[in-house]
Amino acid sequence: MKSLLLILSNARYFGPSWVFASINILFGTWAIYIPTVKEHLGIDKSQLGIAIFFLALGVFTVFPFAAGIINRIGVGKATRAGVVLSCFAALLPLLAPNYYLLAGSLFLFGACNGFTDISMNTLVTEIEKEDGQKFMSASHGFFSLGGVLAGLGSFLIGPLANPPLHMAIAVALVLGVNLAFHGQYKDVVAAPAEKGGFGLKVFGPLLFLGLISFVAMGSEGAIVDWSGLYLKEISLAPEILWGAGFLGFQVTMTIGRFLGDGISSKVGSIKMVAMASIVVMLGYVLVLTTQTYLAILGFALSGLGYSVIVPEVFRIGGNVKGIESAQGVSFIAGTGYAGFLVAPPVLGFIADTSSLFTCFSVLLCCAFLILGSTIALQRKGTGGLRP
Repeated sequence: MKSLLLILSNARYFGPSWVFASINILFGTWAIYIPTVKEHLGIDKSQLGIAIFFLALGVFTVFPFAAGIINRIGVGKATRAGVVLSCFAALLPLLAPNYYLLAGSLFLFGACNGFTDISMNTLVTEIEKEDGQKFMSASHGFFSLGGVLAGLGSFLIGPLANPPLHMAIAVALVLGVNLAFHGQYKDVVAAPAEKGGFGLKVFGPLLFLGLISFVAMGSEGAIVDWSGLYLKEISLAPEILWGAGFLGFQVTMTIGRFLGDGISSKVGSIKMVAMASIVVMLGYVLVLTTQTYLAILGFALSGLGYSVIVPEVFRIGGNVKGIESAQGVSFIAGTGYAGFLVAPPVLGFIADTSSLFTCFSVLLCCAFLILGSTIALQRKGTGGLRP
C-alpha cells in the first residue's frame, strides 16, 4: 500500500501510473461495444474473431521495433507519443464503416497499444532505478483500475446511444490527465546497457523470465475465460454464483498489485514470484476440490498470486545485465502476450477432449513451472541480473 500512497502523493509517480490506467480505459471502452459493432456491421462470430485477431497481430508486429524506437527518442517521449497514438487509434474501430476497415483499424489499435505497453513498463523500470523506489506492481494495479473505470463507463451506453461519442469522452479523459502529468516523465531516458554482449549468461535469465510471463499471462486469460463455466459445469454452482470466481479473481488481482511493491522491497523480486506461485498453486488445489465455495476462494487466491507475478517479471526483465531495459521488457511482453493468445484455444481443445477439471489440473502443473523457473533463476544467482 506504500507504493499506492507514493503514486497518489507524488506527480512523478502518478503520471506514469496513469498511462497504465489509460490503456485499459481505452481497450475496455472498445470491448464493451464489441456486440454493438458486430451487429452494426452484420458480421458473424467467425469474422469478428478474425478481426480481433488483427488487434493481437498489431501488438506482435510492433514488438521487434519498439525497443529501438524507445531508445532512439527516449522512453519518456516514447510513452507520451504512445498515449497520443493509442487515443487516436481507439476511435477508429467504432467509426469503421465495413469489416475490412474494422480489421485494419484494430491492427493499428493493437500496434499503438503494444508500443505504449512496452514504453510504459520501461518507463517505470527506469524511474525505479533512478529514484530507488518500487511502484511497478502498483502501476499494474492502475491498469486494473482502468478496466474498472471502463466497466463503470458501460452505464453510459444507454444514455449516450453513440459509441464514437462514448469513446471520445474516454479519450478526452485519458488525454486530459496525461497532458497534465506528462511533464513529469517526458524527459526520462533509458540508462545504457552494461557492456558484456548478448550471450548465454544474458539469454538464460531472459528465457526463464519469458517462460514465467508466457505461463502467467496465459493462465490469467484462462481463469477469466473458463472460471464461470467451471463453476457451472464442474462445481454445479447456482446461476447467481457463476460470475463469483471471476469477481474474486479481479478483486484480489487489484488489491494484490497495490500491496505487492512493499513486499517485493523486503523479499526481492525473484522470491516474490516464487511465493506468489505457491499461493497460485494453493488456489488451484481449492478449485480442484470442485466444491463451489472452495473453488471461488481458490480463484480469488489465484488472483492474489498472479497479481504480482507479471509486474515483478517486467521489473526483473528491465534489469538484466547486458541488454537495454526496453529490449528486456519487449521480450517479456512478447512472450506474455503469446501465452495470453495461445492458452484459450489449447485449453478449449483439452476441455473438448477431456474436461474443464483436466484444464485446471494442467494450469496447476503450469504453476509448478513458474516455481521451477524462479528456483532456476535463484540458482543462477543475480550474476545475469542487476540487483
